[in-house]
Amino acid sequence: MPPIELTLLDGTYTIHRLPPDANIPAEALQSAFCSITRTPDELSIVCPSSVTITGTDRSDGWSCLQLLGPLDLNAIGILSELTAVLSNAHISIFALSTYNTDYLLVRSPHIDTAVTALQAAGYRFR
Repeated sequence: MPPIELTLLDGTYTIHRLPPDANIPAEALQSAFCSITRTPDELSIVCPSSVTITGTDRSDGWSCLQLLGPLDLNAIGILSELTAVLSNAHISIFALSTYNTDYLLVRSPHIDTAVTALQAAGYRFR
């Protein structure tokens, strides 16, 4: 597998939590980046912080690292290796996966440390 490259997406992101039976807010669907996950316990939405979604529990101030893909769905250990590097740097993450790739959200005050740790581990950034 070729070396993993990452990019830091522009802006900051917010993680929202709504009740599991909540309607998906139209505002979230209109943003360029949006991840929506519904489980029996919750509806989670990740979108740019510029998107206003009211009436949610929320966690603001996240930066987003994208693994440049597409990645092979049969690849093993990619997230494990990345999260190990960040764990060793004492950086917590919120991970998202799509069909093509993965995203790691890192609290914005820690993004420079995260990028430095990943580069020191051999990951390249575009």
